[in-house]
Amino acid sequence: MKLSVRGEYALRALTHLGLRYGPEVVRIQAISKEENIPKRFLEQILNDLRSGSFVESRRGVAGGYRLAKPPEQIPLAAVIRHVEGALAPVGCVSVNFYEKCNCPDERRCALRSMMQEVRDAIAGMLEKRTLADLVQRAQELKTSPLTEQDFQI
Repeated sequence: MKLSVRGEYALRALTHLGLRYGPEVVRIQAISKEENIPKRFLEQILNDLRSGSFVESRRGVAGGYRLAKPPEQIPLAAVIRHVEGALAPVGCVSVNFYEKCNCPDERRCALRSMMQEVRDAIAGMLEKRTLADLVQRAQELKTSPLTEQDFQI
């Protein structure tokens, strides 16, 4: 699994909304500016997340977006599957997005067997983690001191 820019932006936008979770909406311009996400691309992503019931929107001058449910109830695996599709590295091991592979005997394919283990590890980790975990990590990193190793030339 490789997260696309779209997937990364979706998770960053959701994290932004998770940090501000509550009844108030967050303006798209604020998310775009603070997360450095192009506004038009963000609009498409947020519309997609709305269709997946991850966010709600309010139109008009005082409009914006907010999470549709608490961050603890939004599994990262569900978001990634909605935005990206399969979590599996190859289609023939995907549970939700299975695609027939090209190997002569799928049941005895060593590559497929190994990729199933990779899929299980990725899916297992992402199914256990929620947006709340990502929000907590963001809060911790914002307050942690930078070390010399954090700087690159």
